[in-house]
Amino acid sequence: MAKPSKKPVGITGLGMYVPSRVLTNHDVERLVDTSDEWITSRTGIKRRRIVKPGTPASDLAVRAGRKALRAAGLRPEDVELIIVATITPDTPMPSTACFVQTKLGASRAICFDIGAACSGFLYGLVTAEQYIAGGIVRNALVIGAEVLSCVTDWTDRSTCPLFGDGAGAAVLQPVRSGGILASYLGADGSLSDKLCIPAGGSRQPASRETVDRRLHTLKMHGNEVFKHAVRIMAEAGRRAMHDAKLGCADIALVIPHQANLRIINAVRERMGLPTEKVFLNVAKYGNVSAASTAMGLCEAVQRKRVVKGDIVVLVAFGAGFTWGSVVIRL
Repeated sequence: MAKPSKKPVGITGLGMYVPSRVLTNHDVERLVDTSDEWITSRTGIKRRRIVKPGTPASDLAVRAGRKALRAAGLRPEDVELIIVATITPDTPMPSTACFVQTKLGASRAICFDIGAACSGFLYGLVTAEQYIAGGIVRNALVIGAEVLSCVTDWTDRSTCPLFGDGAGAAVLQPVRSGGILASYLGADGSLSDKLCIPAGGSRQPASRETVDRRLHTLKMHGNEVFKHAVRIMAEAGRRAMHDAKLGCADIALVIPHQANLRIINAVRERMGLPTEKVFLNVAKYGNVSAASTAMGLCEAVQRKRVVKGDIVVLVAFGAGFTWGSVVIRL
């Protein structure tokens, strides 16, 4: 067993992967009664990436994970913990993290999944931090990976334009300074019916009826989700910043879950942030659930929106309802 870490825990490598197939709003127009103007004005989404049929979430996770490991200078056999955040696992059992372990060749790693929906990557970061700080492992690979195209109802004009496929990954290790400065997680299960996949579990096992009624696809009460997401994401972001004793002037960039441009703008206003301090890629990828903030952080670094030493706030809200925020000095 590793000795307890006396150093802060930070991100030492990032990676992301999106499928090559692009589904534009004009493509969606051919599936349901909608338009590019309607989708763009209400969501800010212009296109999303979609896998080839039969592609599992673990394939995307492995591609993102390999990039993160290379960036961190780690070999797969060095990895001691793999956490995959996903609502689209390869199978209900075993965990997708076990498939990732095998495909990567990370045979020494502890493996498990986190099902916190769009907040999953942040839940994974905080969990991995505790494993490392507690001396259980010396490093962790945290991946958000989703194939939302397989749980999207492509006949529902209110939801099918929203979602895409992709993966983002981060390697966590002890660092000399900086790292995770503060975090805040929460949940309210009383609102679980507002955003869910009703069937496929023990409550409603798969049957002809559940398939015919499309109960294995995402169902959402849009107005309720919007109202709660704006309030709770802003509160979560402020809470973590307060715990880190930081103000808006100290933050280089806020990377919110990329669910919807209107939600993001409303959160920005509530947090009192200027436009240039909020990262956006929702137009390119849509809502990629647990992969969203991971992909956003990776792109922000790639595009040099943030550099080493900068402080970043990740904030997310998802089904459950779940939410979280993490303050990190890169």
